Amino acid sequence: MFESNRFILAFTLLSATTFAQQPVAPKPVEHAPFPTGDATPLGSKISALLADPSVSRAHWGIAVTALDGTPIYGFDEGKLFRPASNAKLFTTAAAMALLGPEVRVSTSVEMLTSPAEVLAHPTQPFIRSGVFDGVISINGDGDAFLSDRPANYAHSYTPGKNDPLQFIEQTANAIAALGVTTVKGTISGNAGNWMGDPWGETWSREDVAWGYGAPVSALTINDNQLRLTLTPSQNIHNATPDYHATVQIYPDTGFYTVKAEVFTVAGQPANIDVDHPDGPRSLRIYGQIPPGAPYETEIAIDDPPLFAAEALKSALERHGVKVEAKVETVVWPVRPHDPMPDLVNMAMHPTGQPSEEEEEQTRQMCARVGEGCKIVAEHVSPTMAEDVVWTLKESQNLHAEMLLRRLGHRYGNDATAEDGSWVIRQWLMQSGVDRDDFRFYDGSGLSPKDLVTPRATAHLLIFATKQPWFTQWKAALPVGGIDGTLSSRFKDAPLKGHVFAKTGTLGESRALSGYIDCASGKQVTFSIMVDNHSPVTSADRVAMDKIVAAIAAEN
Repeated sequence: MFESNRFILAFTLLSATTFAQQPVAPKPVEHAPFPTGDATPLGSKISALLADPSVSRAHWGIAVTALDGTPIYGFDEGKLFRPASNAKLFTTAAAMALLGPEVRVSTSVEMLTSPAEVLAHPTQPFIRSGVFDGVISINGDGDAFLSDRPANYAHSYTPGKNDPLQFIEQTANAIAALGVTTVKGTISGNAGNWMGDPWGETWSREDVAWGYGAPVSALTINDNQLRLTLTPSQNIHNATPDYHATVQIYPDTGFYTVKAEVFTVAGQPANIDVDHPDGPRSLRIYGQIPPGAPYETEIAIDDPPLFAAEALKSALERHGVKVEAKVETVVWPVRPHDPMPDLVNMAMHPTGQPSEEEEEQTRQMCARVGEGCKIVAEHVSPTMAEDVVWTLKESQNLHAEMLLRRLGHRYGNDATAEDGSWVIRQWLMQSGVDRDDFRFYDGSGLSPKDLVTPRATAHLLIFATKQPWFTQWKAALPVGGIDGTLSSRFKDAPLKGHVFAKTGTLGESRALSGYIDCASGKQVTFSIMVDNHSPVTSADRVAMDKIVAAIAAEN
């Protein structure tokens, strides 16, 4: 099943006039009281943990519930906290519900010539004497796996060690196999269906330079990031920063002109930064690293569609094709529209799936051009459920942001963070979450403006258990002591393999929410959030894990 790449305004099937005449505000949500204080054994344990001076000055919120929704324990469960990557719980659940676990998207590469060329050369409209003069367009539609990342999370994966440009290489090979020796015209990276700011609202400068803050694009290659390896000088023998480190970028397509100012300094930790002093195609890497092992990290690709087009140009040249074409990108501007109302009577598409007619439009788009268009390569993404596994277990920010824009594209006006956030808001209110208990501005939780209450998170966890996609969604959560972002936590019995939860870290905010198998054999939900903890220790994380252990022991 494929998503249509047409604009589908499912919510606007009801006219603006209808909304104006029949506004229905969300009904107030009645919250069941949570047992608080230290009157219970669990409450007594948690009170003692939170009284520790190393964590007592932080702002804590906790909600624990039975799977039937019965409150078990609460501590400021109705107050707002920064969810950090706990926001991914809401994004992925909405995507599973509204887009469907089995939905896929595709990336195609088309060769197009003008109608005049077709008429002038009807038997050979594409290639004459080895020359193609037209447009080679790489058309992105939100495939997050156009890289060497395997669909199956269980498969081994080392970023930057395999071939993240495999699809580009296959495309270049297919074009060369047609007999093309020279390309003229244009090579285009087309992310036109997705619009708006490629970063989330109020993301910091410190975030967007690195792989975890990579810009969002419908055309995404290698998670829109490059592997940066800095190898210290082997000649260092004192603390004088006179020794340049070796800088390697992978994959290196020549997209950036690199200026490196990285020194090897003994007795100091690594401190690296990047900027673009001479425009988006320049890259300055500067700072220091200690001697010893290489320092590795990921840096963001500033213009993913342009990078994809340039990568194809380089690949064609490696295949012996002379490229005289210009390289460009296609991104449509955001269409102006009125702010969408905060209502819950808006019609949701019943399955989140495109119709057969919409699929046919997507699949046969090139055929409508006739003999002047040829699809030379196509990549079909893994299923939504497989994408959600990577998004939750690895806390993959870019994938979450892409899911958010797919929701906006499918149900809102445009594929923007604003529209996607609005779609999630409508879905959550229709699912019974208090409208005042959350506010999301992105899909990953990188925005410091995101806010949610622990009780809203608990409500989502309970609601999910009743949905047909729950088994797949829960299986995507990190498992304590086993995998994902919980592989190094809860490594001992009885919690190892019995905590299924999403982590979250953003500055001095931390969160952990999910499910626990308890000593009694029953399973409960929990959401623990903390803001404004001390930035110089991880005492809050230690306390958080002890709270999880107390919940498991007392239920």
